[in-house]
Amino acid sequence: MKDKYFELVISPDSFFEEIESFLLDNFNNGIEELNGSIILRSDEPFEGLLKSLKIYIHSLEEIFSTKIEVEIELLEKENKDWIKSYQDSITPVEIEEFYIHPSWYEAKENKINILIDPALAFGSGHHETTSSCVKAIKKYVKDGDEVLDVGCGSGILSIVSSKLGAKVDLCDTDELSVRSAKENFDLNDEKYNNIWQGSASMTTKQYDVVIANIIADVIIFINKDLKKASKNILILSGIIDKYKDKVIDKFKDYELLEIIEDNEWVTLVLKNQN
Repeated sequence: MKDKYFELVISPDSFFEEIESFLLDNFNNGIEELNGSIILRSDEPFEGLLKSLKIYIHSLEEIFSTKIEVEIELLEKENKDWIKSYQDSITPVEIEEFYIHPSWYEAKENKINILIDPALAFGSGHHETTSSCVKAIKKYVKDGDEVLDVGCGSGILSIVSSKLGAKVDLCDTDELSVRSAKENFDLNDEKYNNIWQGSASMTTKQYDVVIANIIADVIIFINKDLKKASKNILILSGIIDKYKDKVIDKFKDYELLEIIEDNEWVTLVLKNQN
């Protein structure tokens, strides 16, 4: 373990949920909220993430014709085993018949156990979007279905689908997420059909179910790729409720089957009508 680690504190005066969602999708360690700030910790510098964040904030400013003030503080601190402290704060999650637990908790009898290390990548089941997606997958994914998980993160949604008997492909633009998903599949003794670094545009297949738990603006941006890959059901999540109608409008050629709401987060279930 290194003697020092980096702590990045981001304090926006507006668009907090959007910026938090962007960071959740692009950072592979735990994120902490405290007094209106978002705190990230890593033993590596944040140059790449900061560059991407500034581009994202500039895009928000252009889209909404407004100025977003963001205080960014980068600190170098003595390492006091913050990963262990973060792990100690994580408890298992039960969603439907699934029991999602980190490696330092025992499996549970009479449950479908899924082992996920939340320090590796976002997607431990604690976030509302992950929980809502699990519920949608349980309802709409059938044994033998072919499933594509776009922006797979930790691979948790693919693993849930695999546990239900689906044949899964998964992808993420982030190399660390792809690596984490592979590790988590191994931890759970599950098999995927294919995994790649990139997005839905890199497949020529059509799937019974396509899952995209990303953020609203990315879902809108890649909507054609998602539709092209979708044979039947689309599960879209990572959407803040105030952007729900914009996403629905982009997929108005699909039948809206269900809206799952949890706090300010929305998951949409749509059906290909072609």
